[in-house]
Amino acid sequence: MKKNPISWLCLVLIAGGCAATQPEVDPIPRAWDGNPNLNGVWQAMGTANWNLEDHGSYGGPTEYGVFTATPPGLGVVVEGEIPYQDWALEQRAQNFAARFAEDTEVKCFLPGIPRANYMPYPFHILQGDQKIMMVYGFAEANRTIHMDKETPEEAPIDSWMGRSHGRWEGDTLVVEAHGFNGQAWLDRAGNFASDTLKVEERFTPMGPDSIWYEARMEDPNVYTAPWTIALPLYRRLEPNAQVLEFKCVEYSEELLYGHLRRGAEQGGQ
Repeated sequence: MKKNPISWLCLVLIAGGCAATQPEVDPIPRAWDGNPNLNGVWQAMGTANWNLEDHGSYGGPTEYGVFTATPPGLGVVVEGEIPYQDWALEQRAQNFAARFAEDTEVKCFLPGIPRANYMPYPFHILQGDQKIMMVYGFAEANRTIHMDKETPEEAPIDSWMGRSHGRWEGDTLVVEAHGFNGQAWLDRAGNFASDTLKVEERFTPMGPDSIWYEARMEDPNVYTAPWTIALPLYRRLEPNAQVLEFKCVEYSEELLYGHLRRGAEQGGQ
């Protein structure tokens, strides 16, 4: 049967018109209030927890072989290097030399912010309209982001995880964190801050399964200027994805308290 070119043209125009009027699909999942839905289990992939700056590989105690070696990695510091004051740069070098005994991670202390978000373990975001909770497996750490405070409140006491206040700027969750105790290291390379540290975090969805994470650090006692890290977070897609508690205290007891054991000072058992 001979095709009518006019009929075919009409079909093409109709199909094209239908396609043109199809609503665009929002690539970002939405919560009930229209804001991005960040609920789920997330994890950073990379070497930021080993060293925030660009670094080659380097070893640790030789008796443990590659287990204590650091893999090479590209840095996540936007400015390239952390702008330390002179004294703080020397302190960072001392921290690095003593990292296998003094890193707060090796002691199973709470990781602090922003380190908790790029440790090599998953964490869970539980999103409400008044509060957002982030639950971390390492050392059973967690934090509450207060979304219902128009003006950020002072922390009642300094702590490892600080106090966090959040707000939405478009599709970006902005979190201001302060009130830290100044003891948490920022990575295994000895990078650190003091108790005057203020952190502004930005969680920006890039799609249903990825978030662009930024953290701006300001600490006039340690740095010569504010500086920022930036890295992606990825959703764990396993059907049974969950955060398992890493109760690490028992593995650090000998390191922390072995010297207090009776007779330890004489080398006794």
